[in-house]
Amino acid sequence: MDRPRLLLVDDHEIIIEALVRLLGRRYDIVGTLTDGRGVVEEVARLSPDVLVLDLSIPHVSGLEVLQRLNALKIPFKAVVLTMHADPSLAVASLKVGASAFVLKESSGRELDEALQLVIAGRTYLSPQITKPVVMLMVQGVDRGAGALTDRQLDVLRLVVRGQRAKEIAASLSLTTRAVEAIKYRVMQQLQVRSTAELVRFAYEHRLVS
Repeated sequence: MDRPRLLLVDDHEIIIEALVRLLGRRYDIVGTLTDGRGVVEEVARLSPDVLVLDLSIPHVSGLEVLQRLNALKIPFKAVVLTMHADPSLAVASLKVGASAFVLKESSGRELDEALQLVIAGRTYLSPQITKPVVMLMVQGVDRGAGALTDRQLDVLRLVVRGQRAKEIAASLSLTTRAVEAIKYRVMQQLQVRSTAELVRFAYEHRLVS
């Protein structure tokens, strides 16, 4: 019987090597990548049974990888493997196509269990975040997202793409100060305290495409 095929993506070589040793006994590792560039193309080319993906990877984030796979309608199953025990990140990942959210502090047995469930068409969440994730999904809090203006959304899209205020100002024919003011107002409306939270919220609520 053919073994399930995995594509591994993590920006730390030592993690990749550990995963290959851990999972190679039961799965075929068809490829490894250390940043987000080329992941979409490799999923399309290799058609792995499961993509094992870190979120905090260079150039193209794990969330954006999932979003692109969705947008291009490329069939995939993904297990997010991350150090971030953030329920909002888990919700955002599930909403853009992930089937499992596993913390890096988990055991190898738990990761294997998640992989087996995903291959079988089911979902998995690490126990530490299951309750807060369910609460977030049930609440479905809007937090003022529907009140954002077109200009605010334009700025938000460019923030999510990683552009700095000066670059956004040049793109939108605004002053840098105006961009910073718009961004600050958006953060107030959405009740987030940092750019990282802002980006997560944008993905979670699909405010950007």
